[in-house]
Amino acid sequence: MITANSFERTIGGRKLTIESGKMARLADAAVTIRYADTELLVTLCAAKKPREGVDFLPLTIDYEERMYAAGKIPGGFIRREGRPSEQAILAGRLTDRPLRPLLPKEWRNELQIIITVIASDKENDADIWGVVGASTVLTMSQIPYEGPVGASRVGYTNGEFVLNPTFAQLEQSQMDLVVVSTRKAVVMIEAGSKEIPEDLMIKAIEFAHQANQELIDLQDEIRAKLGKEKLPVPVLEIPEEVKAAVAAFVKGRVNEALSHQDKTLRENAVEALQSELVEALAETYAEGDILAAYDKEIKKAIRSTILEKDIRVNGRGIKQLRQLDAETGILPRVHGSALFTRGDTQVMAITTLGSLQEAQQLDGLSAEDTKRFMLHYNFAPFSTGEVKRSGSPGRREIGHGALAERALVPVLPTPEEFPYTIRMVADVVGSSGSTSMGSVCSSSLSLMDAGVPVKKAVAGISIGLITGENDTYCTITDIEGIEDNYGDMDFKVAGTRDGITAIQVDMKVKGISFDVIRDAIYQAKEARYTILEVMDKALAQPKTELSPYAPRMYKISIDPSKIGSVIGSGGKTIRSIIEQTNTTVDIENDGTVVIGATDEASAQKAIKIIEDLTKDVEAGSVYTGKVTRIMTFGAFVEILPGKEGMVHISELADHRVEKVEDVVKVGDEITVKVTEIDSQGRINLSRRVILNPNAVPISRNRDSQPRRSGPFRPQDRSNS
Repeated sequence: MITANSFERTIGGRKLTIESGKMARLADAAVTIRYADTELLVTLCAAKKPREGVDFLPLTIDYEERMYAAGKIPGGFIRREGRPSEQAILAGRLTDRPLRPLLPKEWRNELQIIITVIASDKENDADIWGVVGASTVLTMSQIPYEGPVGASRVGYTNGEFVLNPTFAQLEQSQMDLVVVSTRKAVVMIEAGSKEIPEDLMIKAIEFAHQANQELIDLQDEIRAKLGKEKLPVPVLEIPEEVKAAVAAFVKGRVNEALSHQDKTLRENAVEALQSELVEALAETYAEGDILAAYDKEIKKAIRSTILEKDIRVNGRGIKQLRQLDAETGILPRVHGSALFTRGDTQVMAITTLGSLQEAQQLDGLSAEDTKRFMLHYNFAPFSTGEVKRSGSPGRREIGHGALAERALVPVLPTPEEFPYTIRMVADVVGSSGSTSMGSVCSSSLSLMDAGVPVKKAVAGISIGLITGENDTYCTITDIEGIEDNYGDMDFKVAGTRDGITAIQVDMKVKGISFDVIRDAIYQAKEARYTILEVMDKALAQPKTELSPYAPRMYKISIDPSKIGSVIGSGGKTIRSIIEQTNTTVDIENDGTVVIGATDEASAQKAIKIIEDLTKDVEAGSVYTGKVTRIMTFGAFVEILPGKEGMVHISELADHRVEKVEDVVKVGDEITVKVTEIDSQGRINLSRRVILNPNAVPISRNRDSQPRRSGPFRPQDRSNS
């Protein structure tokens, strides 16, 4: 048996085990991390030589779900795992975002961390343990790393915080908060919540930070036993003479170029100054060093102006929002639409409503099998005035869409209140920072324009951070792209007037204090109220009527024991209803049936078929049915779908009938009355009493009929 090093802790009432040395022994570092019965394999490999031609940290984090982990066979034709699920992509981002700032920016050797979920108990989410596992392999390795970090999930139920809640507990929780932190500071926050007050959210973050300390202690223990000596951090310095020459050339001119309020004018001025600089110094110094020194001058100008003068690049105050505008109903034919503008950032959101059967099917390890609300975010290159490849969404697009989706879920109506699948598309048509929060605002308005009865409007804003010497800092409201690029933090907060619905925090520094967190959260609240006022002027309440182009949903209830009659063998009956009526039909186990149609007539036609299929035949009732079979002794008539009765030849007309075919033929529609339902459930019908209301129907027993003159022969009747 292979000997392995094992380390254990009890976290949130469940056992956590980190083991090294048993699997993936050729990787630079590898661990298995098990929490309850959910287990992951986390590996780190580093290239031996620096990657040429890159000026960034080449870190890749792949999060891979194995369907066998949950005892599932993958869907699709090839029956094997393909591209990562949306949840896997989000889990990979959850790991990447807190670890990247803690690795040296100067590192140029490719790093690859692969997180593989190899067992899932379907109770505990694996994502946070991917963060802990990745931090552990970096801590053990030779790679310079300013960790370790801990990652904890926090729920809130019945007035108490719950550490690492299960999937079932999260369904009842008021929040789903993930906090990643080092020993001293928070490095990442991600949350979805049901309008949680700001002060409670801050307490939850503090609770998670404290819980993270035990995970950091565990990794320190592993490092002490298994850790390798760290490699030196590469030195990538710009020569002092280049920095001095660039600073002298652009002195005073950088601030002037950055002062334009218009983004295009500002970028043109910055680029023009850069061209002058390169032309003047290129013969003396390397162009790469010149550009790097110029970039540092821009960063210094932006940051010093904010810290020393409380003025931003375009002249705005620290808490001043860019100009806001909101408009709804901007597109014809679609079910709902809106355009939200904040400065040069513009997001157009479109709502599409569909039947519940159009919900997204999920093939992954998440607790959910379907999603009835989807928000898809698109970021076209024209939104920044650039020429780039345009294709399928990348990790960034998926992440931004998931954040906006999470912000809106708490205000959506339940399927019982609004039996629709809802798809949102947030198309960024202009970008100068904080498009994800612009997507929240435009999508909220679009939902209301579509007539979706959302509980409240939701708005979002991003707060930035500029840090200085001696722990000085400044939090700035509504960051532009250039402030995001040269700043230290992107603290996104979305919510209603009554509380927070989503948070996502990314940073370039190695952590933020709780003073910064408090300032950012309350600053976001103030800005959110201002944005909601502008949104209210565009549309204060959801429209009371759906678009004429949206499907209408009609809800009826049937006896659950009759569901099989509507579905039919192999779904044959329900498919027939859908094809006949051009509707959608969704049936729940409790007998609730939702019919979707674009017109009233189609819906009523489907409703009638379903009601007929599930209706019991009643003696004395009158039905119009179709003749299905003809016998010598009478005719069989389908009076309800799948339900036949027999009209004896003597009950076909108000006169003597010699031959059944003289009165009816197969396919004829006739109106009949139920005269009797015998002990075996067989239905006797009469047309004679319809034609002659004074006629008295003859009571008949199909198994022992009296002999009588005429064509009727009891032995023939017995064949029925």
